[in-house]
Amino acid sequence: MVEIDDSEISLIRPPVINIRAAKPRDLPELSEMITLLAKHHGDAAASTPEQLERDLFGPVPWISALVAESDEGLIGYAILVPLYRAQDGARGMDLHHLFVRDGHRGHGVGQHLVNRARDMARGAGCGYLSVSAATGNVQAHRFYENLDFVPRPVTGMRYMQALA
Repeated sequence: MVEIDDSEISLIRPPVINIRAAKPRDLPELSEMITLLAKHHGDAAASTPEQLERDLFGPVPWISALVAESDEGLIGYAILVPLYRAQDGARGMDLHHLFVRDGHRGHGVGQHLVNRARDMARGAGCGYLSVSAATGNVQAHRFYENLDFVPRPVTGMRYMQALA
């Protein structure tokens, strides 16, 4: 039997990550990550930290946000928006945004954010959690399917009318 000197063994300790509800102090970093996600999709982000503050913490909170925090600061986020299927009387939650910063992907951060989003949705009495991904985003499709999301092709058209 070969003896191993413990001093020669070095194990890389994974970073400690805290998944928590967003707080007002997170608004600048959260806004920055929203801009990075928009850029990744070829879009321009028009939202401001003030709008996020209104929608997360204002008199009528419209969305919920989770953040993934490490000793490096915020490394990811998820935004949740309530849904309702009136014909079923069913509450749901849409995982509207999921983002993990470059250099932190592939280490389970996104999965932890999705798990906490599920917990939040259940806690709010929701019967389902939905998410969408662009048609060509095969990597996202695989990610969600590996987390037991079931594909539901969109049927029909969606219309919008500007109110301002």
